[in-house]
Amino acid sequence: MTPFIRSMFVVARRDFLAIVATPTFLLFLLAPLFMVAMGLAGGMGASQLADSARGAGRIVAIADAADVEALRAADRRLRDAFTRGEAPPPLEYRIAGPDAPAPLAITREKGTDTYAVMSGPLESPHIVERNAEGSSGRYLNLLANQVLRDRAAGDVAPAKPRFESIQRGGTSIAVQQSLGFGAVFIIFLLTLLLAGQTVSSLAEEKGNKVIEILAAAVPLESVFLGKLLGMLGVAVLFIAFWMIVAMGGGLIAATQVDPAAIAAAGKAGKATAALASMPATGWPFFLGIGFAYFILSFLLLGAVFLGVGAQAGSVREIQMLSLPITIFQVGMFSLSAAAASAPGSGLAHFAQIFPFSSPLAMAARAATDDAKAVHLLALGWQAIWVALVIFLSVRLFRSGVLSSGSGWKFWRRNKAVLSAAAAAQAASSQSH
Repeated sequence: MTPFIRSMFVVARRDFLAIVATPTFLLFLLAPLFMVAMGLAGGMGASQLADSARGAGRIVAIADAADVEALRAADRRLRDAFTRGEAPPPLEYRIAGPDAPAPLAITREKGTDTYAVMSGPLESPHIVERNAEGSSGRYLNLLANQVLRDRAAGDVAPAKPRFESIQRGGTSIAVQQSLGFGAVFIIFLLTLLLAGQTVSSLAEEKGNKVIEILAAAVPLESVFLGKLLGMLGVAVLFIAFWMIVAMGGGLIAATQVDPAAIAAAGKAGKATAALASMPATGWPFFLGIGFAYFILSFLLLGAVFLGVGAQAGSVREIQMLSLPITIFQVGMFSLSAAAASAPGSGLAHFAQIFPFSSPLAMAARAATDDAKAVHLLALGWQAIWVALVIFLSVRLFRSGVLSSGSGWKFWRRNKAVLSAAAAAQAASSQSH
């Protein structure tokens, strides 16, 4: 390895061991137990997202233009017989013809849940439904019968529908948006818990002059990147610890479940329903890309925090810096959570492009959009910003290390320049 990379890994190993090889690290690992309230808040937010997404469901009727008004009138009368909570989803109409989309294509349209689609003549409609045991398909059949009765003067033969269940209809939009919000919340929580510690770490070493010794021995860039990688190693260890705890708890819980109950649940179709509750990109890709976005979010915010922390020279200044840092993180979380609740909107696109909210918003997009190539572009875009922030933060880091006092070297340099300019102007006026 080159001396630069070797120095970087030496600093990373030093910072990693300085944090891990202490008794207080156990308290750090157990910190999530003291953040149950935040977990409950996240669950409430996901529940609200699910409730709002349920209102996006619909049923669709592909009918001739002459039948649309009759269907609309029959739908209006039939809905009056339902209570507010039991009414079927809103009914949308598509005009039948060569340009009309296929029923299966309508069920795959993004942004809303399509529970059933009716097409063909009203006497023998073709009804495609998401759930064979649901009521949306039966309601469309009832609607077709009502129109036939309204048109007939006497008795009329009932419609003879042909039902077709969607075998691969995908996951509900409500479930996918809840998964997206969960990804945003977990990345935000881990970043808030782990990345913010770089501020106090660098300011402490700057106060006791240790950082100046390191800066004299190795390039400042190696010190900067080494500290960032060391904190990333601590973050990965933290995540691995809790993943092992969760897996162990799951195995213990599985041993306490009656095998007969598991078999009965499988016969009842609950296992199939659980498999259907999955992100649009699939669980392996969703988990992998979520971890990649966490790393980029950590590196991006960690680089910012290191650059800002290099300017702090006391505990008081660290406390003053903590407030805007926390407000900034909460702002990015709020922006990404709003994007998760409105996929495909202008706000969602802005959150996915803005560099500091992009990792969170793109993780939420992986839950609701099955496109995968866009994530490669997003990772490249975020990597560019990580490099840019590191470049700028290293300059601030160099300024903070080589200066004394509060560390705002740029301000003191500008002040000295202004003082010199004022003195020169005064001397010039005296000479005149």
